[in-house]
Amino acid sequence: MTSFIIRSHTERPPHPWKKDVNCAFCSIINNKSPSNCVFENDKVIAFLDIMPLRKGHTLVVPKVHYSRLSDLPPEYAAAVGEAVSKVAHALTQALGNAALNVVCNQEYAQAVPHVHYHIIPAPSYESSKTSPPPKIELSKDKGPPLTRREMHRMEFEGREELDDEDGVALVKLIRARL
Repeated sequence: MTSFIIRSHTERPPHPWKKDVNCAFCSIINNKSPSNCVFENDKVIAFLDIMPLRKGHTLVVPKVHYSRLSDLPPEYAAAVGEAVSKVAHALTQALGNAALNVVCNQEYAQAVPHVHYHIIPAPSYESSKTSPPPKIELSKDKGPPLTRREMHRMEFEGREELDDEDGVALVKLIRARL
């Protein structure tokens, strides 16, 4: 039954994204664009997201250009997995918060067509006592509770660009724990 599916892909042209000269992550990998790098080896680079959802939001990216995780060669997938674990550990120590979200999108919700994992510190009761609330204005009337989708949209809209000084300080904190 699957042979017709396999046959339908045998003559398929190469994926256009494998040689994407405009890829933002390839530009960082090739040192053509700046980044707040927290980890790097021969197969992987990890850097702070320039539009973080929360303080410490880090991207872990293979140094080869593949748009889909399902196409990533096994040796790079293994290297990315190891880096995600290592960076997540350092990030939790640097921020004093073990709560994380780790996400990898494929096509759907993938803003940059290059495989990457997001390591996003999650809010916690302790961090909410010391951190200012997100810059979100809620309606003053007591309407129905917000849906999960509405809360996510409001969190996304509350994002701010990473400040250079904050990025440098955070990189030092994370690297000290790698």
